[in-house]
Amino acid sequence: MTAAFGQPARSVLACGEVRTCLLPSHQALDSRAAVQLLRLRADEHVRVSERPSLYVLSPEVLTGVDCRLPAANGSKVRAVGTVAARAALTEGRLLQSTAYFSVPAVGPDTRRTWGQYLVRPGFVEPFGKLPQQATAEGVLQGARRGELDLGMISEGLLAQLRRHPLLDRRVPFKSSPTRLRWVAYRTSDGERASLVSFTVAEGGLRTMELRLPEHIPAASAAGICEDLALHDWLLTTVQHMLDNSRLGATDGPSVVETLHPVVVHLLHLWMPRAHVDPALGHLWDVLEEKPGFSRQWKNLSRRIRDRLALQAVATPHQALSTR
Repeated sequence: MTAAFGQPARSVLACGEVRTCLLPSHQALDSRAAVQLLRLRADEHVRVSERPSLYVLSPEVLTGVDCRLPAANGSKVRAVGTVAARAALTEGRLLQSTAYFSVPAVGPDTRRTWGQYLVRPGFVEPFGKLPQQATAEGVLQGARRGELDLGMISEGLLAQLRRHPLLDRRVPFKSSPTRLRWVAYRTSDGERASLVSFTVAEGGLRTMELRLPEHIPAASAAGICEDLALHDWLLTTVQHMLDNSRLGATDGPSVVETLHPVVVHLLHLWMPRAHVDPALGHLWDVLEEKPGFSRQWKNLSRRIRDRLALQAVATPHQALSTR
């Protein structure tokens, strides 16, 4: 039996996908320019936080959907509603876009009018019963043809922002974007939010599973996933730059040239939980224990600083020997 309109069923699952990349701009944007970039709607304000780091969050935009839900077992469950999407810019340098929705365990047997779907932004209703586990697995595996594709919506927003006239499309260094697909299983309000799994796959893909109490909004779930995606991008990018620099195998100006962008643009960005719902901040504890995100970052930072310090000491001696 489905809930009547005005008494909507509670969601049992929230799903999303985050795209993270370097802003295509040679210079980082200040807060005023960032607000201009992320003003996706004229009727809602862009949110700006300047402490402890500059973080700018766009209002949500909605995409109406009427299609099948992703399903790992091949189930063909039609769903109708709206997917919410938003963008964030951290320190004027790292750009993220996120698309997400919530879905109940059971939906109506007939289609509602669009007005009824629009009053619940970011909420998608299945026709009949939701195959919850199959849908979660389908989202993590990626949508197939004809299914609701969160990645396409998120990438579409990212592409729109990259074309903004504010941006000169000149990046200070080369990097690759990453994708984080996530699902959050709803639990009773008596339970504490928990991280079920985090996996790293090939091609810049990551997946994440959460368990969240009913009272925590899907937007907060998107926030913790964005925070994780941002710091995973930092780790991945700096590690890749170090691997390609042949650190320790070369000396001289080439070392400084290779590591300079890391010091100038990235090292100061490491700030887990800075803009996360306090009710979800503890989820970082799992990642700090294993695989130990912050330990990895400190180790990378130490290697970079030590190498640059050695180069600074060696340079005067090299200059004297060439006279």
